[in-house]
Amino acid sequence: MTNRDDIEELIARTSLGDKAAFGALYDATSGKLFAVCLSVLKNRAEAEDALQDVYLRIWNKADRYLVTGHSPMTWLITVARNLSIDRLRARRTKDLDLESAGPLAEKRPGPEAISIASSQARQINACFDELQPERAQALRAAYLDGASYQMLADHFDVPLNTMRTWLRRSLIALKECMSR
Repeated sequence: MTNRDDIEELIARTSLGDKAAFGALYDATSGKLFAVCLSVLKNRAEAEDALQDVYLRIWNKADRYLVTGHSPMTWLITVARNLSIDRLRARRTKDLDLESAGPLAEKRPGPEAISIASSQARQINACFDELQPERAQALRAAYLDGASYQMLADHFDVPLNTMRTWLRRSLIALKECMSR
């Protein structure tokens, strides 16, 4: 067991960048400091992460430790406790941020989108009704069913270039109708 004077000496040597002293300090105090982190955070994995941060802070701030007659463990425990409380507060703030964000957006369309889509569908169907029936059928087959121009030309018994013209003119008429 390491006594109070030994821990003070290890902290002093750590403040000078002595890695061996830092390792010895870790060996002598990590059990107690881990218990402090765990008691605050109530989560083993998070307490382990916090303990790592505690020792980083000790390494970086060991020169701020003053021998005041109090136990050096008091200083180490205070560092561990304060860092753990900071992590706990950060976690709670993060949880509150997620709760205040509200429910996640649904992938399904909402009532407004459904209404708009329904209105547009009625308008498209009305515009298709304005086309000649053969051309409306050819347009639906080409752009909704994926029929090729050649298949449509064969089906309607017209030359391929005529089918292309039908489709192009039908699209133009459909666009004009939709813009009204």
